[in-house]
Amino acid sequence: MQHARTAGATGREPPPPLLPPPPLLPPPLPAGTTPAPDRAPGGAHPGNPRHVGVILDGNRRWAEGHGTTLEAAYARGAARVADLVSWCETEGIAVVTVWALSRDNLRRDAAAVGRILDATAVGLAGIAASGRWHIRLIGETDLLPAAPARRLRSVADRTATGSPGTLNVAVAYDGRADIAGAVRGLLRSGVTGGTAAAVRESDVERYLSTAGLPDVDLVIRTSGERRLSGFLPWQTAYAELHFTAALWPAFSFDDFTVALRSYRARRRRFGF
Repeated sequence: MQHARTAGATGREPPPPLLPPPPLLPPPLPAGTTPAPDRAPGGAHPGNPRHVGVILDGNRRWAEGHGTTLEAAYARGAARVADLVSWCETEGIAVVTVWALSRDNLRRDAAAVGRILDATAVGLAGIAASGRWHIRLIGETDLLPAAPARRLRSVADRTATGSPGTLNVAVAYDGRADIAGAVRGLLRSGVTGGTAAAVRESDVERYLSTAGLPDVDLVIRTSGERRLSGFLPWQTAYAELHFTAALWPAFSFDDFTVALRSYRARRRRFGF
């Protein structure tokens, strides 16, 4: 959160902070044109993405800006994930991936990492109880402290693979490690017969953390940062990117709606 600065010794006010550009919205319709409905007859817009990835950023800044604890921020952020999957369900989006903790984040103070994992487990337990989402943990979970890792796995294991939606929760995740792990899995499988020329993209995809799921169509990153930071690099090759200044605990349904409208306004050519 940015705070106002006082005038310097010159008495002049500092320049205003730079604001992010407005989100991309659909162009105005020609005069006399009837807009298309924002919902299909079944309830969800037919142009919505199949797979949405969200980088949950800004929890610490939200805590600082609201004068509250990190525990409160992470708890609110975890509750916001439950809101997100509910919104996605309403919009007919069946696959969601949220990045809760990167592998690099493990270098933080152990207590801070523990707070993130505890809040994540509590939030996921509520989502699991709905019976509508199959929770998958992706990332190097063996790097996590043993007790939080067991708790997260226990929650994920209680969800059914036949659930209407799939929620990937990236913890201790690193995109390059994801690809390297897929290559190792491919080599161990022996399907290429040790011949490099026999390796196909589809072979690698079978060993990625998101195997069996569609690639990401839309990536949302909160807090104003404008980079992917290693989030699903293979799976986001053709994803549309949406950056919002909203901090994750404050991310709202209106913010989500703006991201979907931005996505639907774009023409996805896939190189054609």
